[in-house]
Amino acid sequence: MASRMVASPSLRRKLAQTAKARAVFSNTGNANMNRWQTYVKGDPKRQAILETALDWVSDGDIDGYMAMHRNDTSIDELKNHFDTVIDWIDSIFEYTGSYVCGLDWGRLYREYHTQAYDKDAVTKRVDELLADTQVNDKRGVFEYILGGEQDTVLLNVRVFDEKTKKAVYDKQTKDAVAKDVSNCPFCAIGHSNNAKRIYKLNEMDTDHVTAWSKGGSTDISNCQMLCKTHNKAKGNR
Repeated sequence: MASRMVASPSLRRKLAQTAKARAVFSNTGNANMNRWQTYVKGDPKRQAILETALDWVSDGDIDGYMAMHRNDTSIDELKNHFDTVIDWIDSIFEYTGSYVCGLDWGRLYREYHTQAYDKDAVTKRVDELLADTQVNDKRGVFEYILGGEQDTVLLNVRVFDEKTKKAVYDKQTKDAVAKDVSNCPFCAIGHSNNAKRIYKLNEMDTDHVTAWSKGGSTDISNCQMLCKTHNKAKGNR
């Protein structure tokens, strides 16, 4: 008669732990599932929620975490960390629409959870940014706010089109030639060798006269051309 294979104690513990985790995170009847799926993308039956919980608690090293905790019989650490991240999101953001689903909330929690936020102020700002037609990446709004509204790259703010760029360049250059100054307004008021330099179009960048972050619009009335050096130096001022 064939011998019966007996699972080792460590394997039994791992299987028991996995079963407990699935019973929590893959159970579509879990009362928290709708709330979790507001922020976590994927099918819980395919372990999407469980995988996200493991990703969050392990800082992306799921295999390492599983190996380190292979002898655990409890999933309390996993569940508590997941709940902590979800509670943290809820404590800051009122918005629960599609843009928040699937964001890298585990990383955002690690980077920003020690900072204080005013939920009412955050809610107002989220509404403003989501309604702003110049913000192309609505999903970037949440990290932009968490980071103190410093990194506009997250928003992919609408840029000036080529037609506007060419029109502003032509006008600026014509005016500069008539005044015998540089067509970069910052160079023109300086005392360097570039004070009278006429830059080619490909040597200049479009710039918001009033920065978008300070209320400036992306239209021709708020557009100027700067040499690349001055545009980089101006930044978001």
